[in-house]
Amino acid sequence: MKPHAFDYVRATSLQDIFGVLDKHGDDAKILAGGQSLVPAMNMRLAAPRVIVDVNAIEALHGIAVVGDMLRIGAMTRYVEIAASDLVARHAPLIVRAVPFIAHAAIRNRGTFGGSLCNADPASELPACVLAERAVFNISSSTGERSVAANDFFLGTYTTALEPTEVLLSVDVPLSGPDSRYFFDEVARRQGDYAMAGLAARAEVRGGVLVDARLVFFAVSDMPLMVSATAALLEGQAPGSVDAEAICEALIQNVTPQQDLTTSSVTKEHLMKVLTRRAIAAFAREEA
Repeated sequence: MKPHAFDYVRATSLQDIFGVLDKHGDDAKILAGGQSLVPAMNMRLAAPRVIVDVNAIEALHGIAVVGDMLRIGAMTRYVEIAASDLVARHAPLIVRAVPFIAHAAIRNRGTFGGSLCNADPASELPACVLAERAVFNISSSTGERSVAANDFFLGTYTTALEPTEVLLSVDVPLSGPDSRYFFDEVARRQGDYAMAGLAARAEVRGGVLVDARLVFFAVSDMPLMVSATAALLEGQAPGSVDAEAICEALIQNVTPQQDLTTSSVTKEHLMKVLTRRAIAAFAREEA
């Protein structure tokens, strides 16, 4: 199939974007990497009247340390993140997630901001930025605002971004020497959507875990942070955690949503598998 007819605008400044969005609202869509939007248009699952191409806007590109944050531009491509020493040093959870994203051709064109704004519940990066306590920098013709990752994701393909707003960048707190990270997912084949995945981080201070965050994806309508389960890790030595008790508490607090290919029971099992792996990984890093 081919898409419905649409107008195309190649923006060269943020003001160009705002002009289109202010005029057309929901009838306009931003084209970044195009790895989700273009297939949706070809299958006529999306039919915007106007496409605004933002690839030429330098303000949306780049990776830099700004104060105590790592700032990743919305137009930064996956392949750039994977090759970045800054991201590897300061946000290793995100680097660990990138190889799991689709295939090399997708990673060459797909963008960091595009994935976050698409808010696919099976995507890796939304879970990562939620685990990292990231902050979204958003702009429109009326000004700028910042939104915490906790408040950005609202549901399947739904975010706090208004129709007239554009994501500029995302700020991730810099990793410290006490930070511990884990990322993994289970899929039928490399590049397939995950049946279940987990992005996790914690701090180790005084020999015990603190500030643990466990965020699952592909098990709910958006990244699922299991705060009650993560709280059970607080104050425990990484090598002394009772993984089975944590897993049982997890399933008492969470009922994953089934999808077209994976039952809720299977997802429960995979969530426990991933939780055990995360606990083991935290213990290995401390050994």
